Amino acid sequence: MTRMINTLTFFILFLSREAKGQTSNDMVKMDLLRNEILKMDSLLFDVAFNQCDAAVLKKIIAEDVEFYDDRFGLNTSKGNEIKSLAEKCAGTEKLTRKLDSTTIDKLGDFGAVQLGEHTFLVNNIPVVTGKFIHIWERKEDNWILKRIVSYEHRSIKK
Repeated sequence: MTRMINTLTFFILFLSREAKGQTSNDMVKMDLLRNEILKMDSLLFDVAFNQCDAAVLKKIIAEDVEFYDDRFGLNTSKGNEIKSLAEKCAGTEKLTRKLDSTTIDKLGDFGAVQLGEHTFLVNNIPVVTGKFIHIWERKEDNWILKRIVSYEHRSIKK
C-alpha cells in the first residue's frame, strides 16, 4: 500500500511540474507575441500614422487589406490607405493617435488578434476615442496587418 501511495505521489508531483513547465513556456511565448505586436502597433501608429511615414505603412499592411470602419464603411485598397495617410498628413491640423489599452491573443499558426481602444488627437487635444480589432498575419519573420475593424468612435466632449 505504501509503495502505491509513493508511486501516486511521484506521478502527481511529476505531472504538476510538467503542467507548470508548459504554463511558464506558454507565458513566455505570449509575452514575446505581445511585445512583437506592440512593436507593430507602434510602427503602424507612432511612426506611419503620427509621423506620416508612408514607406512604413506600405510595408506593414497587406496587399489584400480589408478595413471596416463604422464611419466610412469598407476599404479593400492598400493604395487608398496610403492615399488617405498622405491626405491626412497634408492637412493643416496635426492628427495623431495614442494607444489607451490593448489585448493580444494568438491565432493558431496564422498570427495574432489585437483588440484595443485608442484616442485620436488634433494638435495634441483629444477629440475622438474608438475601439479596434487588428488581425496580424505572420509571414516568415514579418508581421502584416490583414484585417482592420475600427468602431465605436465617440467624440470627446469639451
